[in-house]
Amino acid sequence: MFDLKEQLRILPERPGVYIMKNIDQEVIYVGKAISLKNRVRQYFQSSKNHASKVRAMVSNINNFEYIVTDSELEALILECNLIKKYRPKYNVLLRDDKTYPYIKVTLNEEYPRVIKVRKIAKDKGKYFGPYTNIGALNQTIEIIHQLYPIRNCKKNIAKMIERKERPCLNYHIKKCIGPCRGEESKAEYLQMIQEIIILLSGKESGLIKMLNIKMKEAAVDMDFEQAATYRDQLIALESTFEKQKVVSTNPRLDQDIIAMASGAEFNCGVVLLIREGKLIHREPFTLTSNEGESRDDLLTAFMKQYYNEMDYIPKEILMEESLQEEEILQEWLSSKRGSKVQIKVPLRGDKKELLEMAKKNAATTLLQLQSFRKTKAEIKDQREELIELQDLLGIDEFPNRIESYDISNISGLQSVGSMIVFEGGKAKYSDYRRFKIKTITGPNDYGSLEEILQRRFSRGLLETEQLLTGEISMTEGKFLVFPDLIMVDGGFGQVTSVKKVLEAMNIDIPVCGMIKDDKHKTRGLAYEGREIILEKTSPLFRLIYKIQEEVHRFAITYHKTLRKKNMLHSELEDISGVGEARRKALMKHFGDITKIKNASLEDLMQVEGMNKKVANSVFEYFVNQKEVQRKEEKIEETPSNDEGGRIND
Repeated sequence: MFDLKEQLRILPERPGVYIMKNIDQEVIYVGKAISLKNRVRQYFQSSKNHASKVRAMVSNINNFEYIVTDSELEALILECNLIKKYRPKYNVLLRDDKTYPYIKVTLNEEYPRVIKVRKIAKDKGKYFGPYTNIGALNQTIEIIHQLYPIRNCKKNIAKMIERKERPCLNYHIKKCIGPCRGEESKAEYLQMIQEIIILLSGKESGLIKMLNIKMKEAAVDMDFEQAATYRDQLIALESTFEKQKVVSTNPRLDQDIIAMASGAEFNCGVVLLIREGKLIHREPFTLTSNEGESRDDLLTAFMKQYYNEMDYIPKEILMEESLQEEEILQEWLSSKRGSKVQIKVPLRGDKKELLEMAKKNAATTLLQLQSFRKTKAEIKDQREELIELQDLLGIDEFPNRIESYDISNISGLQSVGSMIVFEGGKAKYSDYRRFKIKTITGPNDYGSLEEILQRRFSRGLLETEQLLTGEISMTEGKFLVFPDLIMVDGGFGQVTSVKKVLEAMNIDIPVCGMIKDDKHKTRGLAYEGREIILEKTSPLFRLIYKIQEEVHRFAITYHKTLRKKNMLHSELEDISGVGEARRKALMKHFGDITKIKNASLEDLMQVEGMNKKVANSVFEYFVNQKEVQRKEEKIEETPSNDEGGRIND
């Protein structure tokens, strides 16, 4: 039985770490103290001055443990390690670094490699990172392999030499010097590894200087091939690092600049890594915290967790504000570095400008994360809408991919069909398709629907066969992916037409109609002989409305495009001898069709590219057209025997 009063009484007045646990013996908080007795007892005194987070934590404490240390510095180091191990609920937590990759130089191998890893092992390997930007990590590894022909295989080199195995393709294309042949100098290989370590440590200027010396020495020794190799490495290095922004006038000083921006739900920030006066990397971070955490608590927690993972500590760290634990943090960081580390709050000059840059980056990071979380929440909402749709229809498959169809025409003319696709509740524009109706004449929506469904799924089945035989790839198929649900703009008649096509092709996909009310607005769904009315305030209604409006818009847009194209077809092109070129020449010469109609034969002959025969055809065409028009006007003026002046057909 844990006796709280007794345990508080016997707490030592020494530095150490305390570990708070709940009733299930889960670690809920880890803290350090200069005096365990004074610090831990504060939690169990009057709660009126406690922050809401502390009150919530104390209400969940069932018991606690403590570990005595020889100094506050030892307590800080132990606190960092325990927070990393337990990730307690009430501690400020940096996003789990286990998800971040590192670059590892496998010094534990006879011929080391440069690889990407997720965990730091207790071996002789050299680790760099963690990298929050995986793209930057991959690019770094790629640059290294471009500069240095080191191996990237996992083979046992000693056994390969013993068995006299042939080297792989990388050796033949000069991407590896081939230590497996047993002919290369191990010292030469390890020298490359040493240079890579210098490069990864951010000391590229030293490496460039070293390569310059080697290039000159090789030239003096008349080893021009080796000199050329060094020259190419220098060019590649300088090309890579000249893109890095010079931000400091002191090239000897390595710095980290830390800034944090706080939002309503979370805190984001960045660490700008300045090495040899150049900004080489930007590390974003996110802190999860509880209500009432001060900026001092947040930044202190970040410093402990971030630098606990870092192999390299710069000489200077710039921050927005001083921290209560600044002295002990400096002592800890200095012990990790092996020389003095200073934490500074710049007030003016270049360092203040660097801090302002970091603050802007932190604010941008916060906005990006807020936008990302909003998008993530939207995706969650969309999935819930689709789950509701699945339950409402009672279908087995989750309707991730929905295809919707509609027909558009005017009195059966220029009839077209549209197919739109929604995946995960969002429009997938790349999969939209449109169809000209070929076999149906007149205003027959049912027949038109049957035609486009038959064409769509026949093509899909054909492409499936071609995929299986290797004739096409997955990306080449336009109709390969079948939907989980078909939605058609219309009621039970349209649904029946679609199901008729699917049944004939032995395809089993649920079909429902999207019904509109008297005002032509979405009302509900037609499915399996029943009408389902949707609540207009529900998220599912908004999704169905969006699909119905989108498929209609896509069909109408295509129909209008064809009509416009047809209307733009000039009557000039109906005249014998007038093609696209002469039509354009006529329009350019006269300016509009009215002037062409009234032009004389001589005027028409002046048009570029026009001969007498074609000019005469144009002239006679419009003369005849005027004659027909005069006859029609004469008929309209003649009284009829019908009352009211109606013209008989």
